[in-house]
Amino acid sequence: MEVGSSTRRQRSSLSQINVTPFVDVMLVLLIIFMVTAPMLEQGVQVDLPEVEEAPGLPSQQEPLVVTMQRNGKIFIGQTEIKRVSKLGPVLQQALKGKPDREVFLEADSKVPYGRVVQVMAAVKRAGVEKLGMVTRLPEE
Repeated sequence: MEVGSSTRRQRSSLSQINVTPFVDVMLVLLIIFMVTAPMLEQGVQVDLPEVEEAPGLPSQQEPLVVTMQRNGKIFIGQTEIKRVSKLGPVLQQALKGKPDREVFLEADSKVPYGRVVQVMAAVKRAGVEKLGMVTRLPEE
């Protein structure tokens, strides 16, 4: 009978699961997510125009985003550009060493077409070969 009781104790001690390492790993993953999530957001919030279907552009590296807000402000990423004439030199500096990098233009749907064309021309004058327009699918 003594043999049976020792094996029973041994089995009961093996049946307990230690969750401490699992909790440690989950907390580390949570912290990593909390730190990296704000970095994933790029650019400034705008109301993009809706398009039924548009083909996506394949991308090998992260594109540079030029944003035009409804109030006329222009941004490269989070950096505000005061005038369209300054956009070209700032883009050339941002693209230095990466001439084939893609540039995406996000323009609010209320921005006048002429202003969008001015910014597109400034981007092209900066030597950008690949310029994409960012839109969104219509909500159903």
